[in-house]
Amino acid sequence: MYKKFYIFLVIMLVASLVTSISYMIINYKKDKEQNNVFEELENIITEYQEEQNEKEQEESINLQKLYELNNDFIGWLKIENTNISYPVMQTDKNKKDYYLRKNFYKQYSQLGTPYIAEYCNIQASNNIIIYGHHINNYQMFGELEKYKKKDFYNNHKTINFNTLYGNAEYEIISVFKTVAYTGFNYYKFVNSSSKLEFDTFIKRCKELSFYDTEKTAEYGNKLITLSTCEYSNKNGRLVVVAKNITNEMEE
Repeated sequence: MYKKFYIFLVIMLVASLVTSISYMIINYKKDKEQNNVFEELENIITEYQEEQNEKEQEESINLQKLYELNNDFIGWLKIENTNISYPVMQTDKNKKDYYLRKNFYKQYSQLGTPYIAEYCNIQASNNIIIYGHHINNYQMFGELEKYKKKDFYNNHKTINFNTLYGNAEYEIISVFKTVAYTGFNYYKFVNSSSKLEFDTFIKRCKELSFYDTEKTAEYGNKLITLSTCEYSNKNGRLVVVAKNITNEMEE
């Protein structure tokens, strides 16, 4: 009796182990396929034209090609020397969070694709909110976890967001964590109706920040906010807020 029970238990444990390993292998393959998609898309938009001097190359970005493949495509988000280099999508309110579990080609993907909140206007909003999954091994927006350390911030202070409407560079002014629904509702700040409202938002971002970036934003600055999950609290969120410095660079 006990011997049969022992054999049955061993069989169940082995079956469970095999199932778990198979699940991990399947997920690994799916993640790899999705990452290959991102690499292919990046190759599509990046074309290198060699100058007379072979050591000098000019990088030109052709976002229109991706827009022709998928009209939900808005732009390309990149943080230099990190894994973050992804297309950014946007749908209307009838398809809220559509790309949470969809890849660029609208196929199921557990990694999803970064996307802009449906209520943001890429041209008119004061703050563009971009959501992305927090995936292990620093995939997708998982690498934002590194911004909890100031040393990482010191070496990765800017975000590039090239869109169909123009290219822009953003300077990070705050990195913080909060709790969705019951904490700081940063995701509700899209358009500021007054200087007071804008300043209040920035002040709260700075108060919650893990460290002092010694940078801030002023009324009239355009903002970008990267948002992902943060697992130290239920419904936790990790947030990176940056201001557009493109015009400052051109002056």
